[in-house]
Amino acid sequence: MKKKVLGLILATVMVASALVGCGAKGSAGTATDGGKVLNIYCWNEEFKSRITSHYPGYEEVDATTGKIGDVTVVWNITPNADNAYQNNLDEVLLGQDKAAADDKIDIFLIEADYALKYVDTDYTLPVTTLGITANDLKDQYKYTQDIVTDSEGVLKGVSWQGCPGAMFYNREVAKEVLGTDDPAEVQKYVSSWDKFVETAGTMQAAGYSMVSSVMDTYRVYSNNVSTKWVVDDKIVIDDNIKKWVDDSMKMVQAGQTKTHKLWSTEWSEGFYPQGKVFCYFGPAWLINFSMAADQEGSIGYNGDWGCTEGPQGFFWGGTWICAANGTDNSSLVKDIMLQMTANADLMKQIVIQDDDFVNNKPAMEAMAQSDYTSKILGGQNPLAIYAAGAGSIDLSNLSAYDQGCNEEFQDAMKQYFDGAATYDEALDLFYKAVQEKYPNLTY
Repeated sequence: MKKKVLGLILATVMVASALVGCGAKGSAGTATDGGKVLNIYCWNEEFKSRITSHYPGYEEVDATTGKIGDVTVVWNITPNADNAYQNNLDEVLLGQDKAAADDKIDIFLIEADYALKYVDTDYTLPVTTLGITANDLKDQYKYTQDIVTDSEGVLKGVSWQGCPGAMFYNREVAKEVLGTDDPAEVQKYVSSWDKFVETAGTMQAAGYSMVSSVMDTYRVYSNNVSTKWVVDDKIVIDDNIKKWVDDSMKMVQAGQTKTHKLWSTEWSEGFYPQGKVFCYFGPAWLINFSMAADQEGSIGYNGDWGCTEGPQGFFWGGTWICAANGTDNSSLVKDIMLQMTANADLMKQIVIQDDDFVNNKPAMEAMAQSDYTSKILGGQNPLAIYAAGAGSIDLSNLSAYDQGCNEEFQDAMKQYFDGAATYDEALDLFYKAVQEKYPNLTY
């Protein structure tokens, strides 16, 4: 039995302590059939909506219940805010061995930032235990499998979506300031970070912020590091992270951008023309679902965003389906995984109906050459840009500490950018905050 301790990196100390040594028995895990209730744990409605709209034979009963044949599907949805989803999931997983059959977790969803916290324990089943083979998943993007592969090389989850990032720019501003809104031409102005910062000066002279906030570019830099956040229990700040600090401070001091937190009201003002923001960075889900594209008067509503690669490839987010050790619905869990992440026809439906980018290379390459277009992007087909980004993502420096380190670093550096702390003081704030979360680390 693996002795990895899920609790080592839990946000809640009490739960962390309880999990020490509580991994389920057996490296291959246990999975049986015959369950009457399929319990799915997630943090929002996204996966539920995909199942409801696309999984063959799913019948919706009410907001939290459905049916697949004779099996009742129960959706246990706990929002992410204040770590509530993970805290709830952790406590339920602790009781999985003793839970009544109808209460056992069958499927739970995870995100990239904390994936290793779960896949490197026995609470997640290897997909091979369900009978899923490498050949079944051969068309998926490699990075989506790397994220949910444990330290022994065992695949522990699957995803229906890919989340490669791109740079979304205001077409009207591009035409006004750069003289063109053609993606290939705009790319020339942002093809490196030095050119990006140079173009920020051009935008400022014309009365526009390059990005809404320095936080918009953070993930692009942090996805392109050459070392892990933690090496031999020591916190390491990569040179590319330091470059983000330097480049961001230059832009802040020059008045070319602000320091708003992501998702804040101020950060969102650039979704509208009066916000006077040139660009944002993100994957398909950001522009389709999080940038007010359904709000009359927004840039997205008017189809005035464009899409180009930007300085570096990156990814942001994604949702992975994990089978819980001890599930009594193994055949159904297997079918859900295969239908939702390996059925090319079904996945094309998701692209067309939900404007998502899916985890199937041949399907995405074919649709990149098709007449598919995005209204939000002014009739542009962005799939070739997304697909190229997905193929170049390198996750060799992913670590189990990424979520905590990334969050605390951004929070600490905001103090520096805002003039509330010197750089050294901000670093000290960062180190102390990370050590509070992970007492085993040094710096």
